[in-house]
Amino acid sequence: MGRKHVSFSKRVFTGLGLGIVYGLILHYAYGTNDEIVNESVQWFNLVGTGYIKLLQMIVMPLVFISILSAFTKLTIGKNFGKTAGLILTLLIGTTAIAAVIGVTSAVVFDLDASQIVSGDAETERGAYIEQRTTEVADRTFPQQIIDLLPGNPFLDLTGARPTSTIAVVIFAAFLGFGYLGIARKEAGNATLVKTAVDAAYALIMRVVKIILSLTPYGILAIMTRTVATSDFEAIYNLGKFVIASYVALIVMFAVHLLIVSLSGLNPFTYVKKSAEALLFAFSSRSSAGTLPLTINAQTTRLGVPDGIANFAGSFGLTIGQNGCAGIYPAMLAVMIAPTVGQNPLEPMFLLTLIAVVAISSFGVAGVGGGATFAAILVLSALDLPVALAGLLISVEPLIDMGRTALNVSGAMVSGVTTARVTGELDKEMYNESLENQTVES
Repeated sequence: MGRKHVSFSKRVFTGLGLGIVYGLILHYAYGTNDEIVNESVQWFNLVGTGYIKLLQMIVMPLVFISILSAFTKLTIGKNFGKTAGLILTLLIGTTAIAAVIGVTSAVVFDLDASQIVSGDAETERGAYIEQRTTEVADRTFPQQIIDLLPGNPFLDLTGARPTSTIAVVIFAAFLGFGYLGIARKEAGNATLVKTAVDAAYALIMRVVKIILSLTPYGILAIMTRTVATSDFEAIYNLGKFVIASYVALIVMFAVHLLIVSLSGLNPFTYVKKSAEALLFAFSSRSSAGTLPLTINAQTTRLGVPDGIANFAGSFGLTIGQNGCAGIYPAMLAVMIAPTVGQNPLEPMFLLTLIAVVAISSFGVAGVGGGATFAAILVLSALDLPVALAGLLISVEPLIDMGRTALNVSGAMVSGVTTARVTGELDKEMYNESLENQTVES
């Protein structure tokens, strides 16, 4: 398809479709625990997980050099405070809205944790969550903010902490402001710094393009593995919970489109140009792994400047994840509250829940387990039994696919909207035909 110059978007959708079909064939021909399927999954992981690792490999260098180059190109400088404030406001504000939608969906579908039968897997998951609770529940809001700061930037460049991405953003911003100071007083040194940063930026972006050209293969492998190993019986038994979750996710995505529309932009254009990043987020279940695609979609298709795109994408990894930190904990709280005699519709309970969800969204990791971390923080703050959060383990992967896609969409919407509000959005690029905006290897 590449040799025939088929558009990159069509190749990505083809990979997705082939992965689903191949996965279904393996699933129904051999079953989820068959030796052939288990052996096949190892090879699919070589491609799928290998692709995710390549994306993760480039995340920190991309974030670091893109933020720094935004200062050397004078595309962020004095507007830094306004830009960061708008992005954070949008991320946290949409998370609060997501919590309201999660609560509404749980109430409309009459979700109740006591309706779920607990088996060995659920019990084991509940015990794990209780153990995690003792590790994270006592962290105060100021401590969560402190965790965002780069005490050792070289450690954070390795991605060692859940909040490493934000720490790298902060470190790069400090270097950026340092460059602006040098530019005012030492023109010669500033020129050397700018030349070095621009060269590094060109090199990193070339590597990003090479990795992104592998996206169709990565999605094919990941979807094949996911479908082949899915427990369809468990999904059927917990169908109401899955449906309620996806209804909430779809409604929140509609809110994203409304925000784009209110910004004076065509929401359908946003959907078409963000589709590849959202599809990969859906299949990989990794916001962090999707970051290069998130930034690429904003900068090469949606007309968002590098600095804003990187801030929005990076902040969106650990702050204000609409799916994992917004909808999911809110739905769980409403489901679990009746088991301890708490009326989830009491106004004070609802207001407290929404506030706790918004505040707890700081520091949620953009990797697998972020939703569990968010649920622990919210349920603990509301004095609800955290172990019951393990009851949905059998359908967790399916729900997590939609949550991750919504997380990524929230980050991109914050970037697009911020660029539009600050007058920095390239509307010509935003409205340009998608066929003319493709990834080249």
